Amino acid sequence: MAKKSISEIVKEIALPIVLEAGCELVDVEFVKEGSNWFLRVYIDKPEGISLDDCENVSRPLNKKIDEMDPISHEFFLEVSSPGLERTLKKPEDFVKAIGSTVEIRLFKAVDNTKQFEGELVSYEGEMLTIKTEDGKSLQFKSEQIAKVKTVFKF
Repeated sequence: MAKKSISEIVKEIALPIVLEAGCELVDVEFVKEGSNWFLRVYIDKPEGISLDDCENVSRPLNKKIDEMDPISHEFFLEVSSPGLERTLKKPEDFVKAIGSTVEIRLFKAVDNTKQFEGELVSYEGEMLTIKTEDGKSLQFKSEQIAKVKTVFKF
């Protein structure tokens, strides 16, 4: 049986706390930046996230993490909104993003390009379709895709 990552463990700890606060758990990441470790918990709700929402998740989550002690070294806990530009990971993320502009990064180049941008037209399990600014319809299989994120245009 594979050992769970810290992000997976924290997701399990955070989910009931986030739901209790009336929010959705978008993502959890545990990353090292310079000499510091950061545990970032991203939450959202339809009307947007307030500072109070972040606090209502951060305090009980910090307490629960201290009790369970799944992280063996010092880290900074950050609870925030994923913002306007967000990485799409779960099927429901893709469904919500239909009609939005997305940036797709591929593992291997297609026509000498690894990055594409366009309106997300459809998401059907293993297939994603975008419409580019010049009106082209492009399809990508999930195994081709390294990362998809929404893009906010001014």
